[in-house]
Amino acid sequence: MGLYIETRIRADLDALWERTQEPDRHQRWDLRFTEIDYLPREEGQPQHFRYATRVLPFLTIAGTGVSAGERRRADGTLTSALRFSSPHPLSLLEEGSGYWRYVPTEDGTGVRFLTGYDYRPRWGRLGKIADRAFFRPLMGWATAWSFDRLRLWLERGITPERALWHAVAETAARVLCVVAAVLLAPMTALATAALMLFLPPLPTTPAARRCLRTAPARARAPRLLDTLAPAEERRS
Repeated sequence: MGLYIETRIRADLDALWERTQEPDRHQRWDLRFTEIDYLPREEGQPQHFRYATRVLPFLTIAGTGVSAGERRRADGTLTSALRFSSPHPLSLLEEGSGYWRYVPTEDGTGVRFLTGYDYRPRWGRLGKIADRAFFRPLMGWATAWSFDRLRLWLERGITPERALWHAVAETAARVLCVVAAVLLAPMTALATAALMLFLPPLPTTPAARRCLRTAPARARAPRLLDTLAPAEERRS
């Protein structure tokens, strides 16, 4: 898969599953989505859903997808897979697929929560250039930042809304430090900016850097993904 994100969360697996699989909870911590709604389904069929992301106050980009969850294996691992697409002409992301995997840690104190996903950009060659230069790194960062926000919610009880305010406040404080250095001690401004950039975030502030962003050599998509029809088949 094109993007890989992994974090370790000291929490009960069932609690983690609930906050990632229930739409009203998922949309609270995941920076990539503003709304997630399950659509009606028949018994035994995969779950179809609608998602939307508010890019600007007056612009919302929506799409649809289908997901399926796998029952817990003998080793306690859980997996869910999805395929998604957006017909919106302003969406760089045309269609894609991915999975979430929940792996209990060997010491029994938590869960390795990881995702792998990839997508096809639209707009031809221009879209591929924009994706490689900007959109894909942004998506990777947003996923990792969101995973850490979820971790804080489960481990420390810091709600996603409060975690966002922590991030805004800390970012503002760092910017003010740099501005103050520029105004009061210009000779130290560059050093101050470097310090603010590389200084670790506070423990209560979400940070993408806390997540693993490189896939292990043996990482591969689950077979569960093959049971979901690609977007072209769903449209036909």
